[in-house]
Amino acid sequence: MGTPRRRRSFRAGRSPMRSPGRPTAGRREHRCRFWEAIARGLSSEEAALAAGVSPPVGTRWFRENGGMPPISLAPLSGRYLSFAEREDIAILHARHMGLRDIARRISRSPSTISRELRRNAATRSGGLEYRASTAQWHADRKARRPKVAKLATNDELRRYVHDRLAGKIATADGTSVPGPTVPWNGRRHGPRQDRRWAASWSPEQIANRLKVDFPDDESMRISHEAIYQALYVQGRGALRRELVACLRTGRALRVPRARTRGRGKSFVRSEIMISQRPAEVGDRAVPGHWEGDLIVGLGSSAIGTLVERTTRFTMLLLLPPMDDHGQPRIKNGPALAGHGAEAVRDAIASSIITLPTQLRRSLTWDQGAEMAQHVQLRIDTGLPIYFCDPHSPWQRGTNENTNGLLRQYFPKGTDLSRHSRGDLDAVAAALNSRPRKTLSWKTPAEAFSDHLYSLKQSGVATTP
Repeated sequence: MGTPRRRRSFRAGRSPMRSPGRPTAGRREHRCRFWEAIARGLSSEEAALAAGVSPPVGTRWFRENGGMPPISLAPLSGRYLSFAEREDIAILHARHMGLRDIARRISRSPSTISRELRRNAATRSGGLEYRASTAQWHADRKARRPKVAKLATNDELRRYVHDRLAGKIATADGTSVPGPTVPWNGRRHGPRQDRRWAASWSPEQIANRLKVDFPDDESMRISHEAIYQALYVQGRGALRRELVACLRTGRALRVPRARTRGRGKSFVRSEIMISQRPAEVGDRAVPGHWEGDLIVGLGSSAIGTLVERTTRFTMLLLLPPMDDHGQPRIKNGPALAGHGAEAVRDAIASSIITLPTQLRRSLTWDQGAEMAQHVQLRIDTGLPIYFCDPHSPWQRGTNENTNGLLRQYFPKGTDLSRHSRGDLDAVAAALNSRPRKTLSWKTPAEAFSDHLYSLKQSGVATTP
């Protein structure tokens, strides 16, 4: 007997082929879930677990793509078969069900099932064995439509971007200034180390300046995101990865914004964030709301500052170094420089406890580790404490302005531990005796005294 005749569509199907390689770890839906988790601020390892892949795979995906998603996170159109549908097809096909029965079960056209079984079947064995994982792999490979990056096809645009990003700086007469020699090691520059000198325009500056320099040439247009992708995403071409050293941050990997917003301290909970602070604090009408911070000097010396928001009255906290300062620190021991959590807690308590209860309504601080003992501080003083968002010094603007004034007496780079309690009191008195425009040229001391007097007259001022 001869070979049985088959349908022409089967004879024209894909012939047995060599494997194009090992299937990638994780399918498209895994990668989409991974990058969505990254956008929410999760670490690479946490995002990998949320996506259903191993942590090393998540770390590799993040580093290979420079911290940027290489695929669109939009859901696929319903016209394409999903992996779940392919699993149903594989199970039903293994039960020897017909094409129309399978199509009826998953609400698809019979022709769709027929094409799927022919085109995406495994052929290494010489037959057409259908497996869902292999079919999904073949479908993903065929769906790739790699678009050539604009910077790779437009030489003039690429030169313009490269020169503004990594061009050499020069003197007024045009003499090039090379700057320090900094080899690229694939990582961000370390603290207090030389960096590459370059023109260092930001991608946003480059993208918008193109419209000024080439107003009539639409081919000289590119978005700042396309420049970032050319720098960070492998395979986008045109710009070398080491040019990220010319960016202001110099990061070798792009960091999602949500991750930086989540870099708060572990002792800070949502219930004590500045967003939960009473509304009366914002308009400064009610006295007794304070802002605090540390000013740091040479050798980790520090002075604490407390400023009352309504009157701008300032109190300074003495934070002398401990006796063992300069010696190796014991693990998990107190901060020997004198501004650890316990020292700051005691200094604030000893100063604020002398005030009437009506003048210690709240304290706003940044998320420095020196406030790790804030719970005990509230127990000791009854003072509610709120924390600013990370990297948001403007949320304590009164304190930041006062710290700037204090730098006249305590400059940066000087040893602040040499100042005595009397020195701090004298500087605080000098600051509190300056008339302020915002107080109608009253001094902070006069405004604060007026509030103390009104409390005394009303007979409600209480101190422990």
